[in-house]
Amino acid sequence: MFALFVFFCGIMMPISTYADTIITPDQALVDGETVVSPAGVFELGFFSPGSTPENRYLGIWYKKISHGTVVWVANRDSPVKGNSGRLILNPNGTLILIDGNNRTVWSANSSRALKNAATRLSDRGNLVVFDVAGTGDDRSFGWQSFDYPSDTLLQGMKLGKNLVTGKEWFISSWKSAEDPSTGEYVNRLNSDGYTQAFVMKGSEIEFSTGPWNGRSFTSSVASRPNTYYTYKLVSTSDEIYFSYDLIKNMSVLTRLVIMPNGQVQHLTWIERTQNWIVYLNVQVDNCDRYGLCGPYATCNIDNSPPCGCLEGFRPKFTKQWNEADWSGGCVRNNPVGCGKEDGFRTLSGIKMPDSRKTWYSTTVNLKECEKMCLQNCSCTAYTVLDVRDGSGCLMYIDELIDMRELSQNDQPLYVRMAASDIAADKRQKKQRVMAISIALSAVIGFLLLCFLVWCGLHRRRSKRDLYDDEEMECPMFDLATVSAATHNFSNNNMVGEGGFGAVYKGKLAEGKEIAVKRLSRQSLQGKQELQNEMALISKLQHRNLVKLLGCCLEGEEKMLIYEFMPNNSLDHFIFDPERRGVLTWQRRFDIAMGISRGLLYLHQDSRLRIVHRDLKASNILLDNNFRPKISDFGLAKIMDLNQTEGKTRLVIGTYGYMSPEYAVDGKFSVKSDVFSLGVLILELVSGKKNQTFRHSDHLHNLLGHAWILWNKGRAVELIDEYLEKSSYVEFEVVRCIQVGLLCVQKAPDDRPTVASVVSMMGNKDVRLPQPKQPGFFVERSSNSTGSTLVSENELSLTIMEAR
Repeated sequence: MFALFVFFCGIMMPISTYADTIITPDQALVDGETVVSPAGVFELGFFSPGSTPENRYLGIWYKKISHGTVVWVANRDSPVKGNSGRLILNPNGTLILIDGNNRTVWSANSSRALKNAATRLSDRGNLVVFDVAGTGDDRSFGWQSFDYPSDTLLQGMKLGKNLVTGKEWFISSWKSAEDPSTGEYVNRLNSDGYTQAFVMKGSEIEFSTGPWNGRSFTSSVASRPNTYYTYKLVSTSDEIYFSYDLIKNMSVLTRLVIMPNGQVQHLTWIERTQNWIVYLNVQVDNCDRYGLCGPYATCNIDNSPPCGCLEGFRPKFTKQWNEADWSGGCVRNNPVGCGKEDGFRTLSGIKMPDSRKTWYSTTVNLKECEKMCLQNCSCTAYTVLDVRDGSGCLMYIDELIDMRELSQNDQPLYVRMAASDIAADKRQKKQRVMAISIALSAVIGFLLLCFLVWCGLHRRRSKRDLYDDEEMECPMFDLATVSAATHNFSNNNMVGEGGFGAVYKGKLAEGKEIAVKRLSRQSLQGKQELQNEMALISKLQHRNLVKLLGCCLEGEEKMLIYEFMPNNSLDHFIFDPERRGVLTWQRRFDIAMGISRGLLYLHQDSRLRIVHRDLKASNILLDNNFRPKISDFGLAKIMDLNQTEGKTRLVIGTYGYMSPEYAVDGKFSVKSDVFSLGVLILELVSGKKNQTFRHSDHLHNLLGHAWILWNKGRAVELIDEYLEKSSYVEFEVVRCIQVGLLCVQKAPDDRPTVASVVSMMGNKDVRLPQPKQPGFFVERSSNSTGSTLVSENELSLTIMEAR
């Protein structure tokens, strides 16, 4: 994850240290000297970012972090040329930065007259001008850097506005990774209507957090409960601001940063790995683009298309909507009136709409809020103001825009609907009540038959051996249906065969094509793996995971029924000289991104944290549009959200894709899957299989060959010769090779997370670290034998015995 912020590594820092933590009028801070906070947490001095050593900036950075992470820049738009800069403090409390020609480059005027001015850098990273003769903790400070943030929000800093002076606190991006001047993006608090925060590019809103709900903002990540940080919104007659602090360990280094591309990330320093990790990305995916779906519509990134109208609404411009232009949003099917005949439909699990045109009250309860909304003809919806106790009233008086589906948000939104819509809801509710009544009557009769059917159920369960129905949650197919669909498992219908058994193509009576995975009696993967796959895949839903349609467990037959993938598996194309020409560079890149997103869902976004343990080319299926779908969860393991790694005595996987720590010691983690992902990325680039790769100059596998080329500056030679040079961008290819090598580094802690991989591959502005030596960088003996070009679904099996 540190790769996202490694550009700070190039910052040139001074080598000497100023003796005291205080600057007084009779002292000057010159270039080459620094001021250090009392506990040595932060350092103030001059630095040069990246490749522009002639430009010098006055800044604050972390003293204890060797990477020199800058958190504040004074003269970000006015660099000092050369090493002639000096910071001086006037007796009246004005900080002045001058260059070698005694020209003022930057200054900071004190807000009050100070008798005995001095400057101190605090351990929170705040540069303060104060009166030595003053009293109290602030010693009558006249100026502080916390009031003038750069791109970073530290603990205790404010994002908001002083309502008395008009002073606004906001963070703005650097122009680039090596240029700290003011960039295009700004993160600021907006108090029009009810408070929310925006990321803006110029005057355009790029992202909205949604309104404050008493606990957090309602955007996709901020709404998740956490035990690390406390967020607060302070609103008084003098000021309104947002800030955050650590709940427990105040010594943890953490920061909120707006990147040059507008992405806002909350980062935490991990001392053990000496890396910054991303605690959360504020903008998660395309659904976080402000107003993507227009008014009265919600966005769901797992849907295609992602935008959908609210119930009772339809697209405003049907033609544009069908052409993927959703900005016009939706309109009502039935117009609302203005009175008691209207009603409300409850929406839950969504991000609250843009709240700039709202009315709110902390004293009005929810019942009164509903009544007031009905009486106001402009009111379109209402909700509670504070989700902690369900108090207050937030009333929308305009179109509802910028909503997305969020499973974590339990704040309801009550949307105004026409009387006819409410009447239809009541009819449906009445029908449901009748259906439930009939069902209950049937249940009573069914209970009388329970004893008679128990024996039959018991016999059926004995045939299923130890399979747990409750864990499987798998729709059942009968054997006759599956047999008919596959023409009695005809060889002509067989589309593949692996360690599990044969896979057949079938067509159900209604015309739906299916893939049937049939466990063979000789299979190395037995009942436990079958049950594992059914239990896991039935609970997972993602566009880059294969969809399980059902199971068949009759007699000795044990089968899984999946959606059919017309383009077979990835190894069917990438390792075949005649077929891999179909995989253009863009398709290969999209496949790599799709696999990464599917893996990110397994590791981070699903309700279970899952380590796949057998990620390889033959387990990546391709639909008719060559969209990748991860399959075969027979070896997958569920891990606790707080668990970092697991260990097994039985190592099962595929050589060439297994990470060193798993193959040798039986240790597996999300970083084991990252290693396999790196192998897949390098195979996609090269069109060569890692395990069977051979080269005339050495006996290394594909990883070793890629490492050798990288160190020689010839990484582009790795690309598949079947690709025309005009069909790919060399920079993009080399970047993918670098990401692949980062993933296959020997030490798990050196490898990035999948979230970092997605960010690094999808964002060309992110600078990447240099990879270290890959795992298994050992030459094979000259008589080593390889398998065929087509990736077999073979399993390697190792029993780990105690020493």
